Amino acid sequence: MRFEAKGDPDRVGICHCLDCRKYHGALFYAAAIYADNQVEVTGEPQMYDGRCFCPTCGSRVFNRSDNEVELNLGSFDDTNLFQPSYELWTIRRERWLPEFPVEHRYERDRPGEGRGE
Repeated sequence: MRFEAKGDPDRVGICHCLDCRKYHGALFYAAAIYADNQVEVTGEPQMYDGRCFCPTCGSRVFNRSDNEVELNLGSFDDTNLFQPSYELWTIRRERWLPEFPVEHRYERDRPGEGRGE
């Protein structure tokens, strides 16, 4: 299974919420968020509750919600393509993690309804 993202993402961020932590089995989750029409997927992903994974190896690849696709930064061939600009759910952030060089930190969800940061 492969994906191709066209153009720049609407935003790139890090999430420390409990759902993301448990789903990814990690202390945080980093993603590039694109409009649905900017992402082309080759192959047939398996899906559970909007979360898509590779049917061959089980790797978590992306999430779908409304008209957005969240591409896991670790799923890109080049993981240095993007620099997150914000963190969500910092209230759940581990205190011993180093500070990330982001522009915005939100104690819980990002304010507003817009797609861009």
